[in-house]
Amino acid sequence: MIVITLIALAAGAASMLMFASIISGALISLLLFSLAPLPLMVAAVGWSPLTAAIGGVAATTTFGLLFGFSLAFEFATSIALPAWWLSHLAMLGRSTPAANGATGSAVVMEWYPIGRLLLWIAGIGALLALWSLLRIGTDSETIAAAMKNGFAKVAGHFAQSGYVIDDSLVDMMGALAPAVVATLPMIVLAVNLWLASKIAVTSGRLNRPWPDLKSTMLPPMTLVALCVAIAFCFVGGLPALFAKVVTGALLTAYGLTGLAVLHTLTLGSSSRTIWLVLIYAVTTVLMWPLFIMSVLGLADALFGFRERFMRTRPPPLPAA
Repeated sequence: MIVITLIALAAGAASMLMFASIISGALISLLLFSLAPLPLMVAAVGWSPLTAAIGGVAATTTFGLLFGFSLAFEFATSIALPAWWLSHLAMLGRSTPAANGATGSAVVMEWYPIGRLLLWIAGIGALLALWSLLRIGTDSETIAAAMKNGFAKVAGHFAQSGYVIDDSLVDMMGALAPAVVATLPMIVLAVNLWLASKIAVTSGRLNRPWPDLKSTMLPPMTLVALCVAIAFCFVGGLPALFAKVVTGALLTAYGLTGLAVLHTLTLGSSSRTIWLVLIYAVTTVLMWPLFIMSVLGLADALFGFRERFMRTRPPPLPAA
């Protein structure tokens, strides 16, 4: 227990310092801030979720004593709690009996589905996005005006460089902005959880098999939830604003499954690695290709592209 406590305190301290680095204003602090959940996630998947819980509570308490309740609350809700909960779900498994012919029954481990884990990431991203919007204002008009003013300032900077942006485009970007607010926290959480799992499996600390990420699928009811959220986008007021955030979060989740579809459909390509690296690089820099991945993920959910493609693949060779 002493070792677990020391690891927890070290992970909490590292996460807290990475989160607090944003105060410095240095460019490298953006990277450190984005990786703040990583130490707690490594502690959770490499040792136990209890380790991350201890580290998160210790770091939050220290934050409160040093910087006040406000920053401690931000750290707890955006870093510590999501890191602990997502890591807990990733390591969640149960024993299930499996028929084994005449030899009786064998016990196999059934792990928490990656698709449901991705849905949790979407939910957490949406909640964080809603909280950030409500800090701007408590009514849709104030939030919309603040976003429009932000894009207008950006357009003004471009105009000084000779690139004039039409006012209608600024209005459209302001209207669509709530739909993309959840994208960044979702990607940050997903990447950190992947990195933590990779670190754990490399060091031999991952106590579960590595999942087949390219087969990740969202629950079928996610499509229904997306349709309902899109419908509420047209009612106006705060409900429409919240619906846009939920729509953006679910579309981002489908975008991540679209990347899984891409990994599957390129299995037979000799230049698969080059194409995947290029697509990831372009998506990281420009972000808008993620919308294309969302369309691909939605199409796969409707038409089962991966299932049809895998039927055309030759069966795996029998084990020697």
